[in-house]
Amino acid sequence: MKVARRLDHIEPFYVMECAKIASGIAESPACDPAQGGTPMIWLNIGEPDFGAAPLVREAAQRLIADGRTAYTQATGIPELREAIAAWYAQRFGVQVDPARIVVTAGASAALQLLCAALFEAGDDVLMPDPCYPCNRHFVAAVDARPVLLTTDAASRFQLDAAAVDAAWSAQTRGVLLASPSNPTGTSIARDELRRIVDITRRRRGVCVVDEIYLGLSYEEAFGHSVLEAGGDDEDAIVSVNSFSKYFGMTGWRLGWLVLPPSLVAPVERLAQNLYICPSTIAQHAALACFEPDSIAEFERRRAELHRRRDYVVQALAGLGLPTPVVPDGAFYAYADCSRHSDDSWAFCIDLMHRAHVALTPGRDFGSHDTKRYLRLSFSNSMEQLQEAMHRLHRAL
Repeated sequence: MKVARRLDHIEPFYVMECAKIASGIAESPACDPAQGGTPMIWLNIGEPDFGAAPLVREAAQRLIADGRTAYTQATGIPELREAIAAWYAQRFGVQVDPARIVVTAGASAALQLLCAALFEAGDDVLMPDPCYPCNRHFVAAVDARPVLLTTDAASRFQLDAAAVDAAWSAQTRGVLLASPSNPTGTSIARDELRRIVDITRRRRGVCVVDEIYLGLSYEEAFGHSVLEAGGDDEDAIVSVNSFSKYFGMTGWRLGWLVLPPSLVAPVERLAQNLYICPSTIAQHAALACFEPDSIAEFERRRAELHRRRDYVVQALAGLGLPTPVVPDGAFYAYADCSRHSDDSWAFCIDLMHRAHVALTPGRDFGSHDTKRYLRLSFSNSMEQLQEAMHRLHRAL
């Protein structure tokens, strides 16, 4: 069957392709403890091991028991939009009108809605290299062109205002950033982000920032939202967020957008047609995320991830796998494997076979120096991380 030509610009999601290879190895006798094997340790997928908070799970059970499963409005239930706005005020000191918040079926749906509303054929969208692959594919799926700009450790693997200004052309519609970033776990400094926003305003473009890891910041200097740069002109800024990472609700598929007022109605119209509404159960259950007991639990988890980060970065350095920039957020270490291999894809596959540790090669995240890097997710338990380091030590 003939498929649309836009698929020519959308590569496979190599994180998942690599996971398939790891799953095949994990099902072999070599990984079966009953046959004397050692199970695979999964450090390749970005999913916190904690799961949804107890109050969230309890709320979902009550909703199902009560049969409260009818459609909601496409923008989300008002109570949740208000709770998200209150969280911004409490956590970041940013005042957000709940009417600007659109609850979505995960951050992926949020980005799909946003790209469909803003970009079209002939538009360029500036992005850093490396970056999360699906973000550039969301742009390509609406026939716009993701333009990857090379970054390095000196720039924290992030774009700065000078790079954005230099690359902006007549075809540029905006920038799509992530802070903290997947795969590097690095963020954009507050003043630099303000300068990027100023450029997009001056150029009459839009600055979209994926902030789904923002709650998982470990350093005060970087724990801020692009919404702080709102000022008198909110039309230049869009924030994308999610209940998956800080709030631990990965499979519940719930996210949100903070939009300029002028963009709310167009995005709502798209959501009505594309998926009607986000999950009713997930929305009502997510209200429990903002209870004091839940926030205390999320902060405990953040502290544990911080502890894991410190352990992993030091352990990787001892293995000849240095992390050029210590991640200030998220739960990824972007490690340089060039001491051991000139091809991180082959290197990661080899370690799956020999050490039974699943890692993600840099191939997914861009084109610049990706063979040099791999991504390790420290969202698994400390016990598993320690065992993985021991295995890697033996293998290397």
